[in-house]
Amino acid sequence: MKGCVDGRRVGWAAVVVLVVVSCAGLHAQDARETSLVELANQARQEAGLQPLVWDSGLGAAAHAHAVRMSTEGPIAHRYGGEPDLPERAASAGAHFSLIEENIAVADTAFHVHQSWMKSPPHHENLMNPKIDRIGVALVPAKGVLYAVADYAAGVESMSFGQVEESVAKVVARSGVHVLADGARARQYCAQEDSSDKTTGTGVKPRFLMRWQSANITTLPAALVEALASKKYADATVGACEPQGNGPGKPVFSGYRVAVLLY
Repeated sequence: MKGCVDGRRVGWAAVVVLVVVSCAGLHAQDARETSLVELANQARQEAGLQPLVWDSGLGAAAHAHAVRMSTEGPIAHRYGGEPDLPERAASAGAHFSLIEENIAVADTAFHVHQSWMKSPPHHENLMNPKIDRIGVALVPAKGVLYAVADYAAGVESMSFGQVEESVAKVVARSGVHVLADGARARQYCAQEDSSDKTTGTGVKPRFLMRWQSANITTLPAALVEALASKKYADATVGACEPQGNGPGKPVFSGYRVAVLLY
């Protein structure tokens, strides 16, 4: 049985981070799902690509969607009232800067894999060199397996302190001295508008920059230009809770940082 397949990809250049993981929602692999992951990694190895690592958040999201496919059908990437792929993966605990999805219905894990390998868009998702994590689900129903594979480029989960330290090192390379007290930068980081409502004594910052990105080692162009101008002697760096992609939305990847220059 060849089965039906569909695939989708979503990506961001600079989006958001951090999600709460519910351990109760994590999905453990069964033997067929393990086989599907092994088949994927075998195909990637033969193509000279890195293997994909199991991600519990992606697995939980894939399983929840596979259950819906098995009951609501025909297979689709989204059903009425269901969050889109990035939202449901983030809500399940995945951290990522790129996410893709393959879906199918077939009688075995091997036939699921075969159908994806023979379909150009699904093959492209599976063999994407940018991805490094995977979560799959195979839900048996009506004599077949409803299959979902979520692939992602994972983002490391870092504490605010680790984020601030990493950004401070990049800023310091420009010759600007990074001050130890980042409280004012943290206040500005957490604000929702561009005005400076921070409190504190002493000199007010002459340049303020706040951004969200999955890559904290690359500074925004405007900040790079300001640092290169040699107009500033000191800087403070602050990290804060990232903001979702819209009101009430979960965050997907990246970090929220502020740099103030004096």
